[in-house]
Amino acid sequence: MLNNPTTNTPLSGINYLLKGAKLLSHPKLRFFVLIPLMINIVIFASAFWFLFSAVSEWIQGYMAALPDWLSWITYLFWPFLIFSILVSFSFIFSTVANLIAAPFNGLLAEKTESLLIGEAINDDGMMDLMKDLPRIFKRELQKWVYFLPRLLVCALLFLIPGFGQTIAPFIWFIFSGWMMAIQYADFPFDNHKIPFAEMKKVLAGRLGKNLTFGMLISFFTTLPIINFVIMPIAVCGATAFWVDIYKQELLFTSKQVAIEE
Repeated sequence: MLNNPTTNTPLSGINYLLKGAKLLSHPKLRFFVLIPLMINIVIFASAFWFLFSAVSEWIQGYMAALPDWLSWITYLFWPFLIFSILVSFSFIFSTVANLIAAPFNGLLAEKTESLLIGEAINDDGMMDLMKDLPRIFKRELQKWVYFLPRLLVCALLFLIPGFGQTIAPFIWFIFSGWMMAIQYADFPFDNHKIPFAEMKKVLAGRLGKNLTFGMLISFFTTLPIINFVIMPIAVCGATAFWVDIYKQELLFTSKQVAIEE
């Protein structure tokens, strides 16, 4: 047993990511890391090949659309715009990777939780996983229904001259952090059949930790080589977050509701 969830002190967002990196190399998890890792490598290698072949032309076009009175910030704005494009593409392709790898990420979260608490979560085999695929992909669809309208609002900011174009990269980065927090926290939450709406409410209760966790994931998905391994690291880190904090909170809440009834 690596942890006692009743005595653990909650960590910061960055420490949970570091904990996920440490768990990644555990012998009992290596097999379950392999498939998500291979999916991530293929998706991100393809994405970054396409991105770096087109990014310069996109940035020049965006800069040309800025009003003349903002021309003085052009050189300052370049790094933020490049970073915003990297974050945008990283989020899109990490979402695609997560959609494809969702069943395996859920299994990795399950095995990570079992390792952390020192007991089996369930004894489902591969056939049970296959039977559960419709529910897993339905859950992924729920995330997209939540994300998409908000993504469109962020995208529209890039089209508003002046103020909108100036603040859009910063708003996009913050929101992408929130989306990443939801994306990876959902695996351990969904393993315990916690409804999506309830999960969002619980995560919002620790917004600072979750934003830090999610924004770090967003940042690392923009870095070559590291972006290959960030998905399984984030799954393990989010599961440690669940074990240390949310599992006990939700169990306590469930017991209180049962007593009141």
